[in-house]
Amino acid sequence: MQKGCFKTVGRSTFSLIALTSVLMLSGCLVGPDYQKPIFKLDSKWSGSSHETPSTPPELANWWQRLNDPLLDKLVSDAIAGNNDVQSAKARVREARATLWQTTGTLLPSIDGSASANRNKSAGGPERSQYRGGLDSSWEIDLFGANRRAVEAAKYGLDGAKEDMRATMLTLIGDVATNYAEIRGLQQQIALAQRTAIAQRRTAQLTKDKFAAGAVSQLDVSNAEGQAATTEAGIPQMQANLATTIHRLSVLTGQSPTALNDIMAKTGKIPEPKWPIPAGVPADILLTRPDVRLAERQYAQATARIGQKEADRYPSLTLTGNISTSATQPGELGKSSSISWSAGPGLSIPIFEGGQRMAAVEVARAQRDQSFINYRSSVLTALEDVENALVSMSKERQRSAKLAIAANSYAKALSLSRSLYQSGNTSFLELLNAERSHYSSEQSLIESQVSITKDYISLMKALGGGWNGAVDDTKPEIVDGYTGPHIRKVETESKTR
Repeated sequence: MQKGCFKTVGRSTFSLIALTSVLMLSGCLVGPDYQKPIFKLDSKWSGSSHETPSTPPELANWWQRLNDPLLDKLVSDAIAGNNDVQSAKARVREARATLWQTTGTLLPSIDGSASANRNKSAGGPERSQYRGGLDSSWEIDLFGANRRAVEAAKYGLDGAKEDMRATMLTLIGDVATNYAEIRGLQQQIALAQRTAIAQRRTAQLTKDKFAAGAVSQLDVSNAEGQAATTEAGIPQMQANLATTIHRLSVLTGQSPTALNDIMAKTGKIPEPKWPIPAGVPADILLTRPDVRLAERQYAQATARIGQKEADRYPSLTLTGNISTSATQPGELGKSSSISWSAGPGLSIPIFEGGQRMAAVEVARAQRDQSFINYRSSVLTALEDVENALVSMSKERQRSAKLAIAANSYAKALSLSRSLYQSGNTSFLELLNAERSHYSSEQSLIESQVSITKDYISLMKALGGGWNGAVDDTKPEIVDGYTGPHIRKVETESKTR
């Protein structure tokens, strides 16, 4: 033994185990410890008003405040059947299994073996040989590489859950948006059909006047052309309605035509209840799942630095083996047939061309990217809320003016028809009145849909989503017996 080394293997083993125990009990870790960053945010939204006060937002089941039972059912169906949600649930199960797998690295591993053989050499007797044994190893987590891996896996599981919530938030918004668009298209089709009928009556009246010599052929042609133009727009609106219903059906996890019968009846455009609390900017750090996801990814990247940093330090492994060998099964337990070994193994990185240090720098750069993504997600969330508040506020003002205009044009149309029938105004005045009334009614319907869509955008921007119970433990495909068996003829998989 060299001077300064332990004099015996026993003392060396004891000392290493003692050092290991001290390091483990002290919770020795390398790399940065994660600290959640603090952002300085404004105290209120710039677009706040008496209609959108800074009181805590009502995000739970926000779509129910549109007071439409059918929409409520469609949202529930989508959460249960949408494929994106099912994929997000599978990612949660994957992250949970990864955490389970990673946690196992903190524990010892034990393997058993057994064998029996009979042999005969040339000219010799037949002999039997029986063997059995146990092998164990335990990587002592001296500098926390495995514990940092577990920490990263925990953050990964948190992130997968936030990703699932973000998926549901987007889904609910898409379902509500498509539903509002369907109701708007139905209103527009009904308006166009009513208008076309009225314009056909006007065209017939103009023909009668032409037959009596009261108007020219030009008026007849204009009247018929206007009615045909209005009728020509109906098929395109019907096509848009059909494709939007198809999209809504697929969002709920059904075939494109599954909702045709349910959505066949025209319904009113859902309207939000006012006022709509918008909270304060700091709320989005807690309510937006995409922001929380980015924060968990940042935390996970921080933990991975510790993993790579620990690789630069020595590693210690405790191994043990016990085996027995005999020519008769009954002799396997005798002390004379049993052998064993146990001891530590120390690995010290000396020179690898800077690879391990480079791996740490890679992890640090990835952590920076995650932090920048987190900061960007916060800014994007703030932008989304501000845009939704401004759009909703201005659209309400526009809608109020459009309602006044539509009412005025309706009166003007009624008066123009009366005057035209009595011969006190020209057909051109009636033609303009019909066009103005139809256009104003169309614009009003579109504005009403836009207000609802802005409300939906605001709820998404604030982080409103599904708050009910979600079972993310059930697999999509349920396997039968997967133990040892003879392969059967290929059959269809059993799914939920």
